[in-house]
Formats: sequence, structure tokens, C-alpha cells
Amino acid sequence: MKKIVAAMGLLLLGSVLLGACGNEKKEETKESEKVVNKVSDKTLNIGVLPAESALPIILAKEEGFFKKQGLDVAIKTFSSPNDRNVAIQAKEIDGTISDVMTEATFKKNGVNMTITSGILEDFKILTSPQSKIKDIKGLDKKKVTLVPNFILEYIMDEFATRNNFTYEIVDIPSFSARSESLMSGKVDGAVYTEPQASMLAEKGANIVGSSKEAGIKGGTIQFMDNVLKNRPDDITAFYNAYNEAIEFMNSHDAKDYASTLSKYQFPAEMADYINKREGDYPHASPVLENDFSSIVKWAVKKGQINEEYAYKDLTNFSFIK
Repeated sequence: MKKIVAAMGLLLLGSVLLGACGNEKKEETKESEKVVNKVSDKTLNIGVLPAESALPIILAKEEGFFKKQGLDVAIKTFSSPNDRNVAIQAKEIDGTISDVMTEATFKKNGVNMTITSGILEDFKILTSPQSKIKDIKGLDKKKVTLVPNFILEYIMDEFATRNNFTYEIVDIPSFSARSESLMSGKVDGAVYTEPQASMLAEKGANIVGSSKEAGIKGGTIQFMDNVLKNRPDDITAFYNAYNEAIEFMNSHDAKDYASTLSKYQFPAEMADYINKREGDYPHASPVLENDFSSIVKWAVKKGQINEEYAYKDLTNFSFIK
């Protein structure tokens, strides 16, 4: 009888333990669901330009890294910074690739955004084949085409200051028209990001300066303040996927995803440029305070803004792991 009672006791104890384990698993499941459910069901609209900086965002979407995070992302490609800015002011996008001076200008005009990271960037100074200029100092008092008031002008000004020369800006909004002017010798120089810079160099233009090699940085990713406040886990998920895309880029031949990039207005030469690049692409990282301050002072001097915004007032890098 004691054996039966003992056996029944063991069965009862087993049932209790199983029940406890079951409850524990349910609690774990609920807890894991909470983690997933922190990401909202709203679409995160991101604005990009067809430049190297957009690569991790595009691949995070096309390779399913955003989806893996439970995040729905829509990418809107713009052909010029001005078109992108119009979309921001119309509140058509939640975040975008941009630069420090644009963020400061938005703040001045009541568009509340915050910088959350830097970008992949390397802007090149090119000279026309006809000019035969093979050194940056050769652009002294020459005509250089770029998009004024954005990162391109800041970079050109930095090179001019460091090398003690002046230059004349030729404002040509269209990329194709700027390229034609450079390659035909109508202007002496131009500032381009990648892959456009390497494409023009392949056709005979001369690269005389690199922002990456010169340590000049100012590109950003920034989001609307209301998105950062109301959907912080969406931004964290965005950067988790962004960094996974970086790892994907570092471990794959660019030709594996060249067809994907072509859907976003990238030329076929983009894959060759990526494969020739030395070193790995870095994970998302902050914009350094020295770079930020230098650009803000430049923007004040140019009359774009009327006060020197503090680093802490326009940046928040807490979403980057």
C-alpha cells in the first residue's frame, strides 16, 4: 500500500513539475513575444540617394534582414538632395541619409530630426581629362561643379582650405549634365560620391582627392524626432538589420547582389567598385563631435544657419549597438 501511495505521490509531483515547466515555457514564450512585439506594425519610410551609403539599407531590405527583425521598411530613392529635402518637409519619409549641415538647417526651419549614425562615405575630387590637372592644388582659381550647401561643398572647401587655394563653384543640378561638363572640359573639377566617381575615373577623369583618405566626414542617417520618441524599438531593429547587411557585404562577392542594386538605379559597375575596395565595411557608428562641430561652424559661416548647434542637441547614438 505504501508503495502505491509513494508511486501516486511521485506521479503527482511529476505532474506539478511538468506543469511548472509548462508555465515556465509559456512565460518564456510570452517574454520572447514581447521582444518581437516591441517593433511596431508601422512602415518605416527611408529616403536614400543612389550612392554607396545606401547599400546596407537596400541589402537589409532585399536580403530579409529587416523582416527578420519584424520591421517593415519602404525605401524611397531620390535623384538629388533637393528632392529628398522636399519629401522630408512634406513628411513623406521617417528617416533619411543626409549630412550634418542639412540636419542643422532642418532644425533652424522647424523640421525636428536627430542624427542617429554616420554613413558609409568616400567623396572624390575629380578633374577633367582635358585639364590635365593631376594634383588637388591645380584646382586653384578653377571651375568646380558640385551641389552647393551640402556635404559636397563642405568637402571641397576643406580641401581648398588645407591646400591654400580658392575655386569657383559651378552649380549644375543634374548628375548627367555635371558629368558631361566634367568630361568635356567645360569645368575643371567636380565632387562625386561613389560609385559615380570611379565610373568617371574609368572614362578618363583624374581622382585628385578622397574625403576618406583626408579624414573628412559629415554624412549622416537621421530620423524624425516623433519616430525616435514613439517607435524607438523600430530604430534599434533598423540598426540591427543594417549591421547584419554590413556583415553580408563583407562576406559576399558584390556580383552576388549586383542585380538587386540595379533595381535602385545603381550602375552595373557598382559591383566592380565594391570588390576592388580595400578593407571591410564598418558597422554603423557615431558622427564624431569634432567633425560635427567643424561642419556646424562652416554652416554658420555660409549663412545656412544662424547659431552653432550643440552636438548633444542634434545627435542620439543610443540606437547603435
